[in-house]
Amino acid sequence: MGVTDDRAQLIDHITREAVFHGDFTLTSGKKATYYIDLRKISLDHRVAPLIGRVMSELIADIADVDAVGGLTMGADPIASAVLHQSAALGRSYDAFVVRKEPKDHGRGRQVEGPDVAGKRVVVLEDTSTTGGSPLKAAEALERAGATVVAVAVVVDRATGAQAVIERAGYPYRAAIGLADLGLEPQ
Repeated sequence: MGVTDDRAQLIDHITREAVFHGDFTLTSGKKATYYIDLRKISLDHRVAPLIGRVMSELIADIADVDAVGGLTMGADPIASAVLHQSAALGRSYDAFVVRKEPKDHGRGRQVEGPDVAGKRVVVLEDTSTTGGSPLKAAEALERAGATVVAVAVVVDRATGAQAVIERAGYPYRAAIGLADLGLEPQ
């Protein structure tokens, strides 16, 4: 199955199962008439492989990526899907999890998984609203010695996250936009 088929199937799953209409308050505090909840599908056995393949393809042209991941919890299933599907595609991306705060016990780590020091990494996110989660993850990764080479999101909500992330110096990629889901920016 080709990547365009995977992307079309992923768009269909998101549209049918992860877009909710009503009155919602976003992370930014802004009001919205729909909410995209990828957690409804990112751990679904039918959808996770699609996410993994689509996201793996989205970052395939970035040279020498060692690992992928992002701020827990939204990025966790995305990173896991990319790890597994990229391995099946012959790519070798490790995954990592960035805690919101460093642990206050044990080794006190904020970035969990294989060591990222000296590694080229891509920060992943399920949906972007403000860009705050990927930037928080990028800061923790750089403190851990990683080089963040891009931020990649499954769905871009067109709410300014791209500009915030690019202003911080990171290339930004999105697999799916609002138009793909038949939605208008809010």
